Amino acid sequence: MNTFAESKTNKIKSIKILPGRNKTGKSESHEVLLEMGKITAIVGPTGSGKSRLLEDIECLAQRDTPTRRKILVDGEEPSYDARFSCEGRLIAQLSQNMNYVMDLSVQEFLTMHAESKLADNVENLVETVFEKANNLAGEPFFKDTPVTQLSGGQSRALMIADTALLSQAPIILIDEIENAGVDKGKALELLIDNNKIVLIATHDPYLALCADQRMIIKNGGIEKIIKTTGNEQKKLIKLKELEETLNSLRNSLRRGDIL
Repeated sequence: MNTFAESKTNKIKSIKILPGRNKTGKSESHEVLLEMGKITAIVGPTGSGKSRLLEDIECLAQRDTPTRRKILVDGEEPSYDARFSCEGRLIAQLSQNMNYVMDLSVQEFLTMHAESKLADNVENLVETVFEKANNLAGEPFFKDTPVTQLSGGQSRALMIADTALLSQAPIILIDEIENAGVDKGKALELLIDNNKIVLIATHDPYLALCADQRMIIKNGGIEKIIKTTGNEQKKLIKLKELEETLNSLRNSLRRGDIL
């Protein structure tokens, strides 16, 4: 199934964020390289400018947003079509809230998307995306479930699997996946396995340390770039154990068990 995504996707290897300015007008001092198959976390207090950075990347800003940042694609300025065309979008964004406007079943939704991408063997591809989505979701759902009746976590799980396996966009922006009710580790593995450039705005230390690097946002600007260290990777093992314990407790509560 990966062959479809790899053959159809835009062949983007990296994007670079050139410095802009923060909310006070002070110039940023860091440029950031985002590479295919790598995860970059965006961390900072609420209101610090994480969502603004995601928006700059989504529109491939060219010094024409409030931050005055500039985004390069494989080291070059993006074309007008790359920025504004509705076809062949470079970027898919998974926001905190997923709202469907068409009352289709999960199977109808996935089939329509696969057919629109001219995918081969649509039936098998839809089955794979459905299975991956259910593997991420806390509560299973069915192919005949209307997408408008999915819970927030189920909706996010469906869109993560859909984006990883069906979307042509090589760049994925995720806003606070920790609030989605999905298996965070599996979600990241699925996206990385399909050669995406992944950015995550997060407050979660587990997700932040899963990333290859993290951008620290303060007062609307990129304050610091931190590569994940060896000691942090050791701490990630402990965080993963804690995460598994918390997931086990959540599942027990959902079953009605006494803790």
